[in-house]
Amino acid sequence: MADRDDYKREEDEEADEEVENDYKSQNDAIILAIDVSDTMLEQPPASTSRKADKDSAVQAALKCAYQLMQQRIIASPKDMMGILFFGTEKSKFQEHSGRSGLGYPHCYLHTDLDIPAAEDVKALKALVEDEEDEEGVLIPSSTEKVQMANVFFCANQIFTTKAANYSSRRLFILTDNDSPHPSDKAAKSAAAVRAKDLYDLGVNIELFPITRGDNEFDLAKFYDDIIYRDASAEANHSEVRCSKTADGLSLLNSLISNINSKQVAKRALFSSVPLEIAPGLRISIKGYNILHRQEPARSCYVWLEGEKPQIVAGETTRISEDTARTVEKSETKKAYKFGGEYIYFSPEDQKRAKDFGPPIIRIIGFKTRAQIPFWASVKKSTFIFPSEEDFVGSTRVFSALWQKLLKSNKVAIAWCIIRANATPVLSAIIPSHESTEESNATPFLPAGLWLCPLPFADDLRGGPATDGTEPPRASNELVDQMRVIVQQLQLPKAMYNPMRYPNPGLQWHYKILQALALEEEVPEVPEDLTLPKHKAINKRSGGYLQDWAETLQEETQKTAKTTKTKREADDDADDVKPAKKAKASSTKPSASGMTDAQVRAAASAGSLTKMVVADLKDLLAMKGLSISGKKADLVERLEQWAEETS
Repeated sequence: MADRDDYKREEDEEADEEVENDYKSQNDAIILAIDVSDTMLEQPPASTSRKADKDSAVQAALKCAYQLMQQRIIASPKDMMGILFFGTEKSKFQEHSGRSGLGYPHCYLHTDLDIPAAEDVKALKALVEDEEDEEGVLIPSSTEKVQMANVFFCANQIFTTKAANYSSRRLFILTDNDSPHPSDKAAKSAAAVRAKDLYDLGVNIELFPITRGDNEFDLAKFYDDIIYRDASAEANHSEVRCSKTADGLSLLNSLISNINSKQVAKRALFSSVPLEIAPGLRISIKGYNILHRQEPARSCYVWLEGEKPQIVAGETTRISEDTARTVEKSETKKAYKFGGEYIYFSPEDQKRAKDFGPPIIRIIGFKTRAQIPFWASVKKSTFIFPSEEDFVGSTRVFSALWQKLLKSNKVAIAWCIIRANATPVLSAIIPSHESTEESNATPFLPAGLWLCPLPFADDLRGGPATDGTEPPRASNELVDQMRVIVQQLQLPKAMYNPMRYPNPGLQWHYKILQALALEEEVPEVPEDLTLPKHKAINKRSGGYLQDWAETLQEETQKTAKTTKTKREADDDADDVKPAKKAKASSTKPSASGMTDAQVRAAASAGSLTKMVVADLKDLLAMKGLSISGKKADLVERLEQWAEETS
């Protein structure tokens, strides 16, 4: 098993060598910059409503950060996260850098940018639950306001030193101040320059403005010069949404909703692959894995003998079985077994065998949507989206293709090679509806085109063998009764929304890990939102279920009686037929295969008269006797032979 895994890993490495991938790691790094000011620390007005806000904006932001950190540990265990307070009286930077608090006044780095550890979660939890703030971290500056240029420069230094090779780096700003420098043009200009430096570094700035009551957040005062909108990047097409209290929605829930909508970075499965709609007509697209099964992070070995626990890094070494000598990779060749022999391949031969041309998605025809059955999906689908990087105007052509497929209720059949050295596959390009359309059964998925891999003839397998009997069918009455039950038990909007049901096994796994890591009490019962609500089910369809069960029992009894009667009739028929055969064989013995002893026994028993003339003549011919005469003569001649030979 290990050899097979190593072999597969080597094949993947060789394939990756052919692709000019970005050297950066496909991970995400986020810094939450939280404004600490008097207005952000102000408690909401007292209210008797159960849904009213009870937290200040800073407290809501901290709770949101705590929940976000827990989510990222589960969903993205390799992503980094940091928390930076700005506008504080105290100043703190990376302690090992030697410039703690000197270069960035009123900027307090509470959690350095790194993969969240148990200590980070504990420290953030203590800050969330400790409303008195014993360390004085959440005390706003009383002497001077923080310079936003320093905030951006501080974030720049953190990203440069801690996440230099991360492809996705983002700065989340949570504030209620739409004009940090209302009368200082130099400070505004310096902040814009530092923000531009961040964008040049590849860092995206996301703003999460906070408002209360009827107040509005005016982006034009300051943040229009800070938040860039790149027309070629589809990740920036979303608007800036304010977090506020409205319609019973607390500030915390509003913040969590807005941040969750942007916490997952768009990571392309493939990019700049040409989509050939017709000869000479190509556009460039990107592919995304929208649906991916989330599993617990793989366990690892830890070395505990040193001063600090360290993760063990595994290495693979090939050793000769005969001499125990280390075998280098250059000394080995790859082979495929064909029959009883091994066929050896050189690296050049193997590359030529895998080369089906450059990456491309080529449309070769169209079919109606009904001609693609649900079972034809052999792998998960890939969401594709236009890109203007290689072909200007790709978005317009892509949109026209999507709208035409939707309007005509058709799908495109495409020949796909999504990366170099990849095996070609046939895929159906299926359009999805807008999330706002009422006819859309999957509003939680984006609108666009999906690549759905189709099976080849080699992928088809035979079904289970059947004995040819028809299975019992439900009556129309049973079907009608069950239809009512199904209608009573439909999910909201008659569809399954995965956003409502977290994986109970995955959540329980990380609940236990979190409790052990944070030295908390281990929960006893997992939270499972997929469990049936028995009381509601009984209330809505209990009577219908009882009626259906009674009808089913009556029909089952009728079917059992019918089956029993038929079985008894078949058994009687089976019993009669062998009796007739036995009687025929005893009354009319056949001449074929009769031995001399059997002929003598038949003659002494007088049963030769029951044989037909043809059989008697056969017996006489085998004995070398005359076969002429009537039946009585033939029988007499055989009986005489039996007496003479006895």
